Amino acid sequence: MNREMQAQRGFTLLEMLVAFAIMALSLGMLYRASGGTARAVVQIEQYQGAVVLAESLLSLRDAVPEQGWNQSGASAGYAWSITSAPFPTSVGDLNAPPLHEIKIVISWGDGLGRLRQFELNTVRPQRKPPALGRNA
Repeated sequence: MNREMQAQRGFTLLEMLVAFAIMALSLGMLYRASGGTARAVVQIEQYQGAVVLAESLLSLRDAVPEQGWNQSGASAGYAWSITSAPFPTSVGDLNAPPLHEIKIVISWGDGLGRLRQFELNTVRPQRKPPALGRNA
């Protein structure tokens, strides 16, 4: 009987099934972790693209015309809109230009059917009208 036990070597069928189940669970968890990381990288790249576009649009003008700034468009998979509104201040100086609150909204689809948005708000001065009667 002792010789029969020594002759039997290797794993039983049950041990093999348990080993495969553990391996399958481990690989599934590893796949989910790496897939989540790849999705996060794509989302961060899209968000960075929206920020760069908003900053680029803002740099188009250093002052706002008297009638305001309302513009929209699309670029590189992003839809954007710019709106302005007078910004109230308590400054009593007549030489200080009026201010406008600028709102830039960048929208894009994340590839999963969800709409993402980035909003940039800032304040810019109103462009002063050219002085009348002055010759340059």
